[in-house]
Amino acid sequence: MDTSRIAEKARYLKLSAFTLSEGMRTGAFRSCFRGSGMEFDGVREYEPGDDIRSIDWNVTARTGNPFIKLYREERELTVFLVVDDSLSMITGTAGVSRKETALEACALLAFASEYNASPFGSVVFDGAVGRVFKPRTGRDHVLSLLSDLEQRKRIEKGSVLSAAISGASRVLRARALVVIVSDFRSAGYEKSLGILSRRHDVLAIRITSPSDSILPNTGYLSFRDPESGHQEEYPTGSPAFRSYWEREAQESITRWEYRCLRLGAFPLIMTTEDDPGAVLTQFFSGRRRSASRNTTFLGDGV
Repeated sequence: MDTSRIAEKARYLKLSAFTLSEGMRTGAFRSCFRGSGMEFDGVREYEPGDDIRSIDWNVTARTGNPFIKLYREERELTVFLVVDDSLSMITGTAGVSRKETALEACALLAFASEYNASPFGSVVFDGAVGRVFKPRTGRDHVLSLLSDLEQRKRIEKGSVLSAAISGASRVLRARALVVIVSDFRSAGYEKSLGILSRRHDVLAIRITSPSDSILPNTGYLSFRDPESGHQEEYPTGSPAFRSYWEREAQESITRWEYRCLRLGAFPLIMTTEDDPGAVLTQFFSGRRRSASRNTTFLGDGV
């Protein structure tokens, strides 16, 4: 074991996580995603002078009288990870697998949450849902959680992304930031994702590899499905086929991003060649800047 390299990596992770935590601070986060900085706390009848944008139209329609939503300020940000550990996550390029990229992203989010004193939890899955860490604070909890992510043994082949998302919905009582880290090579998770997004802020991080879209010009190349073991050859020496492969990959990403947005989740692409710290910091900083503009608008009178 290269202890010096590990120590240097840990120092980098902590520094990156500290930078990331600036964009995840509770106050900033409250305006980052939904613009209000408040958590729903009930309803009351509408009174003259109330902001009409706070009207609860469902309750109003049910009772026949106008009601407005009441909110209370959020006191803390809970962060919860849903992490893919299926066999497809071991693939990648240039010696970096999707799993390694995912683990680094998870470690950064964990340390950033610790710096913010935010409760942090996770659930990991492959062909079955693994151990669930309920949100807690503290360094020991974070290290235990990350150790489980790194050292766990796979339970079954396959990917039960939908079941893991549903599990997060059951575990989380109050509103939270749920970060799903996966290659999203799983079907049938849309309904669970939509349900989760109705109550929580959801960031969907799709871990990709350059080979997903760019093929080498090497004649015929064999590809093996890590789950089924099925192997197939493709004519990568053909410019037309390489162009088709790249086009299909880009269209697949576009469809996935649109699907996430339609279901209420924020999509984020992270490749195995990316610096996870830079990608996450840019995302949260960008959301914070966007939120500042939105908050100003939302605070204006009508």
